[in-house]
Amino acid sequence: MKFFETLVECEPLLRSGKIGVIRTDTIYGVVGRADSQAAVQRIYDIKGRDADKSPIILISSQADMLDEVDPVTADRLNELWPGKVSVIVPSPAGPAWLERGNKSLAYRMPADDDLLELVRQTGPLVAPSANRQGQTPATTITQAQEYFGDSVDFYVDGGQVTDNTPSKLYRLVNDSLEQLR
Repeated sequence: MKFFETLVECEPLLRSGKIGVIRTDTIYGVVGRADSQAAVQRIYDIKGRDADKSPIILISSQADMLDEVDPVTADRLNELWPGKVSVIVPSPAGPAWLERGNKSLAYRMPADDDLLELVRQTGPLVAPSANRQGQTPATTITQAQEYFGDSVDFYVDGGQVTDNTPSKLYRLVNDSLEQLR
């Protein structure tokens, strides 16, 4: 297991299919490449996450989305992103390890420049909260280490999370965005 001070240091490990804990734009998350079924499954296993819960997918641009949206919706997403806004998009043909039987995927384009650059370099990342299911999400790297110990490949200390307000959540329904939270 490795400990890093900056996101750029973990990029080679993520590119090789490893998983780790980083501070996202909202809270600490357990991250791995969205295109790696093994990495995603490993995250579900260490979190004890219900198999039917789809993960959030961090993207660096709309081009990273596995699903196409109409031009009007694309413009609306450009108004919301980057930022602490997650959008659930229908994905009838999405990879099973991501859509988890829900026929939809949830995307967020973070506003943090370092995190955006990491996602540009690695490709889309799944990033569920850094906690075992049913526990409070980690607000420090120490708390994340208590949850996961050596079961992840690396940790990046991004300081204490003081505002752990969840992202706004929208669902794309019939080409319009419905706010869920």
